[in-house]
Amino acid sequence: MSVDFKHSVTKENLMRAFAGESQARNRYTMAAEQAKKQGLYAVSEIFLFTASQEKEHASIFYNHLKECAGETIHIDGGYPVDISEKVSDLLRFAEHNEFEEHDDVYKNFEDKAREEGFDKIAGTFHMIAAIEKTHGERFQHIAELLEQGRLYASETESVWLCLECGNIYRGTSVPEACPVCGYDRGYYIPLYLAPYTCRTN
Repeated sequence: MSVDFKHSVTKENLMRAFAGESQARNRYTMAAEQAKKQGLYAVSEIFLFTASQEKEHASIFYNHLKECAGETIHIDGGYPVDISEKVSDLLRFAEHNEFEEHDDVYKNFEDKAREEGFDKIAGTFHMIAAIEKTHGERFQHIAELLEQGRLYASETESVWLCLECGNIYRGTSVPEACPVCGYDRGYYIPLYLAPYTCRTN
């Protein structure tokens, strides 16, 4: 069925997606501040890294609304209040929300867009949903490491990267301070989680 875009549910879903991504960006920015306060600098950077991607998602959804420039789109929707002093809680909240976008929200938005004849927009929802799944998996993994005391320690020799100076550290636990730059252990991240690194040992 072909529907006029300005009278479509897809138009409203795009605005819901824009609002959701915009809020996610702000939640992650605030979560990053909380992580940094607790000395979890690398976790803070992961939140900020993801927040930047959420901003891009918001921009992509917003640009699909060019035809409605100058209008006000009224939508309803529910958005989470993810407030906690515990960084592990913030990671778990983020994990839940990202998986919900992948498993439910964007899947339904994609289906509606296809039903209304907006295949390009449906494709956008599909592709961004896959990215949200990756976000959820990353938050889940970091939460598990933090909760299990394995963010800076391992039963076997592992490799970490200092995000401040780039030092590669091998061992079963990260030192309290980087031996190169002196920044505390919160700047270390497992090498396999660091962007722009070669994935070799």
